[in-house]
Amino acid sequence: MREGAATKYTTKFFMYAFLIVVSFISVFPLYWAFISAFNNTQQILGGRMLPSVYLLENLKNLFAQQNVLLAMKNSFATSLLQVFLSLAISSIAGYGFEIYHDKYKDGLMGILMLAMMVPFVAVLVPLFQMMSKAKLLNTWVGFFIPSMATPFLIMYFRNSARTFPRDTIEAARIDGLNEFQIFIKMFIPMMQPTYASAATITFMNAWNSYLWPKVIMQTADSTTMPMLVSNLMAGYVIDYGVVMAGVTLCSLPTVIIFFCLQKSFTNAVAGAVK
Repeated sequence: MREGAATKYTTKFFMYAFLIVVSFISVFPLYWAFISAFNNTQQILGGRMLPSVYLLENLKNLFAQQNVLLAMKNSFATSLLQVFLSLAISSIAGYGFEIYHDKYKDGLMGILMLAMMVPFVAVLVPLFQMMSKAKLLNTWVGFFIPSMATPFLIMYFRNSARTFPRDTIEAARIDGLNEFQIFIKMFIPMMQPTYASAATITFMNAWNSYLWPKVIMQTADSTTMPMLVSNLMAGYVIDYGVVMAGVTLCSLPTVIIFFCLQKSFTNAVAGAVK
């Protein structure tokens, strides 16, 4: 009995020790970026791990060098609109794939799953050529088309729709609701955690997106926060304090949104996996 208890406590000790180490490794880059925003270039290159007094100076230089407010506005506008479009289209598609199930939809879903294995850079050139021929360069339409619906989100909503009770659908049909009303009045309210977690994932991906916005939007007025941070690294002399201040500003919205919605995120992911 004592040996079993000792083995149990030893297993827990190593498990928690492993989790602490992994958590530290995961959080350390964010900590280092945040602390570096308080330091100057010499302190950052010297490996200082404690905050100094240069935050206001770094922010002042950042706002003097780049149009931060415009980049923030562009990032929020594009990210929020992409969240709305992605959730609207992907949830309808995932709902349809599961509720109106047949073998042909399974085949189409398989093709979508295969598309998840193709890296975006592999389709970047043909996608750019398509947008160029359609005269959609430097337009919001060209910006949003590739990301309006993703195979991952469709699969995510399809897995969540499996928990939606079929008896409820049949009862709603008997009461006279059409399919669109069932989706709006019943499916969406019941799947709020799923929508919250999908919104978190989509917002973080949209906010951190760099490659496609850089390719499709080629004007200074369409700069987003990741593009702004990249511009800070373009000079011959790099002020790392300013760079890390920009990185911190760029990271804050996603960190805040994730912590605000983390409970819904974990609950929805657990439900989708089941």
